[in-house]
Amino acid sequence: MTTQNLQSPAADSVPLKKRYDVAVLGGGAAGLSGALALARARRSVLVIDAGHPRNAPAAGVHNYLTREGTSPAELLASGRAEVSAYGGEFLDGTVMTAERHTDGGFRVVLDDGTGVEADRLLVTTGLVDELPEVPGVAERWGRDVLHCPYCHGWEVRDQAIGILATGAMAVHAALMWRQMSADVTLFSHTAPELSDEEREQFAARGISVVDGQVTGLEVTDDRLTGVNLADGRVIPIQALVVIPRFTARADVLVGLGLEPAELEVRGHVIGSHIAADATGATSVPGVWVAGNVADPMAQVIGAATAGLKAGAAINADLIAQDTARAVTAYRARKAAAHYPFSAEVEAELCERVLGDRRHGL
Repeated sequence: MTTQNLQSPAADSVPLKKRYDVAVLGGGAAGLSGALALARARRSVLVIDAGHPRNAPAAGVHNYLTREGTSPAELLASGRAEVSAYGGEFLDGTVMTAERHTDGGFRVVLDDGTGVEADRLLVTTGLVDELPEVPGVAERWGRDVLHCPYCHGWEVRDQAIGILATGAMAVHAALMWRQMSADVTLFSHTAPELSDEEREQFAARGISVVDGQVTGLEVTDDRLTGVNLADGRVIPIQALVVIPRFTARADVLVGLGLEPAELEVRGHVIGSHIAADATGATSVPGVWVAGNVADPMAQVIGAATAGLKAGAAINADLIAQDTARAVTAYRARKAAAHYPFSAEVEAELCERVLGDRRHGL
């Protein structure tokens, strides 16, 4: 059966369960991919999402095979529909706290006070792009102020591209973006002085260097047309590359005992992330991470892949738990064959007959 033939209820028409197999915190590509895998494995899944995807300003998703150029909003809407079609549920809101129950499960509390319980957590809360404090940069982020040549390079190919240097990674960025255009200018801004070797590389590749601090952007008809320098100069450009600090959205995880670790690239700290193994399992039992909260460099298709791997790993972990519980019950039944009035048999009989209606000791 294809997903097109499945009917999914509206998210707000489904009452919340008392407890889910898995709560997914974050409804981006990683969270939806993990939720889809779990829902198809017949797990009860709740996706909690605040509705503020990192890539919302971008016009389209790139390097995602068969979905090239799809708008971020359309991709997420399609993902939600697919998860819902297999029984996954959604709750709009921001998770404020998460704590472990004595039985090994978790309780998460949203900003409106709603509480949800789950046996496992998949955290896909992403990251925050901490941008340079230059007027205009934040307003044009994801449009003509960019950071990733694989995400946006083709769209600004052969244009005049500026590199706003705020650290040592600016040299690497300039050489990367030179692949997309012959007109690349590095603005030294607040970065360290270029070495002789770096200046030679730039000269060999035809990359210009402009000294001085950038104080703002020139915008004409809602298009970036240049940068303003502290000395009054205006240098024409059509796209500006910045190198943000990638800071993991990890407040909920900190409350569970998971502290973000520094992420280094080429010997330079570029941000933070939550350490995990290849499946997304963290050092806290029952908690998995996927997407940019674990791998700040992951593009959308990579985040979706990580969500799938985490979802499969969580399902395997729950299968192990289900099996262990079944074996315990099986052994109790075998023992009861010899001692039909044992405490174990009485407890199991009470559970089967009365369930939540039982009372007393």
